[in-house]
Amino acid sequence: MAYQFSHRIDESPVNPVAREAARLKAQGISLSAMNDSNPTHWGLAPSALPQEYTADPRGDVSARTGLARFLRERREKEHTDDAGSGPVSENSLYILSSTSQAYMWLFMLLCDPGDAVLGPKPGYPLIESIARLASVEAVPYTLFYDGQWNIDLEAMEGIIHRYASEGKKIKAAVLINPNNPTGSYVRKREREGVIRLCRENNIAVIADEVFFGYPLMPVPDRGRIAGESRVLTFALDGLSKALAAPHAKIGWIQVSGPRDDAGEAMRRLDIIADDFLPLSQFQISAFPGLLNEVPSRTEIVLRRIQENLETLHRLLGQEGGSTVDVLNAEGGWNVLLKFPASVDEDTLALELLNSCHIVPQPGYFFDMPSNGYVTLSLLPDPEVFRTHVHALLAAVDRLVQGPALEP
Repeated sequence: MAYQFSHRIDESPVNPVAREAARLKAQGISLSAMNDSNPTHWGLAPSALPQEYTADPRGDVSARTGLARFLRERREKEHTDDAGSGPVSENSLYILSSTSQAYMWLFMLLCDPGDAVLGPKPGYPLIESIARLASVEAVPYTLFYDGQWNIDLEAMEGIIHRYASEGKKIKAAVLINPNNPTGSYVRKREREGVIRLCRENNIAVIADEVFFGYPLMPVPDRGRIAGESRVLTFALDGLSKALAAPHAKIGWIQVSGPRDDAGEAMRRLDIIADDFLPLSQFQISAFPGLLNEVPSRTEIVLRRIQENLETLHRLLGQEGGSTVDVLNAEGGWNVLLKFPASVDEDTLALELLNSCHIVPQPGYFFDMPSNGYVTLSLLPDPEVFRTHVHALLAAVDRLVQGPALEP
């Protein structure tokens, strides 16, 4: 069954003038546009940007060619379980300013107002926020923890069937690989289960893999979802995480899946992208050099987060009877710490703010299932990281013990 896209894209037939112009161009006839208002065609571009501007909704073709080569080489080096993934072509790539923009484009592409997308819980609140802006409902599916985080596939299937019975449409399932803040990769069993559900229910997959290159431990069956060929799939990635450069503002979408669905998706996505054309020539010019720096920069960041995680385990071990535990994290830049549920998360946060001038993020920011969690970034330099950990442990101890009794 062909995927049913949103009705937001104008499906009006091509007008006779545009149709005839396309026919003549196809015959190799050069046409002069009477309304050509592109100043770079007429020698009016500034010296700082002398290039002739050619609008391409998917992004500059040379940049996409370089990106496709980068992605192919990266896949060969990672040696991960990417079963179901096909080859990377520059024609399947869209370069844009961020994964946030990618989410908005995809929600517009896939969902009519009132339609729904599935997103992980616990999870980063970005999906819900962007979905709201797109008039789309964000429906949480559960991750449960039993020593490692798992997607509750049975519950996900129940949500899909319940919405279908109510006449509602779930148009996409968002997979964060690895998830933030749980740090859990989508394992092979989960991937196969989600793909089965999506194929059976005509649901697209949106795979956010910006943290994929930052494993915190060996995960034998982790694999990228990018390039998945069995279901319509949009994989998101970018330089914000790969290069540790949120200010670079370059991301990309890789489209894959059954040929007809992927082709129609790109035809429609071209229209959305053409309305925005987000990247400047400054960014395109810098892109090849930035891509070249990704492997070395990723290695530097990976070394930092792995060393800080080792420090965290060592500090918790030194505490002996510490009431704070670190949950098993497989990848990403953050870990979740669990402390006694008798300590209110806001109380702990305010204690850290007022006594140490440290701003924490309580677990409820990410829809954790209960009280007693806080996130910890692994990025700070080692001295600051140790300060954060010591401050947290001391604050928890003070709150667990309660105020000292007066004699």
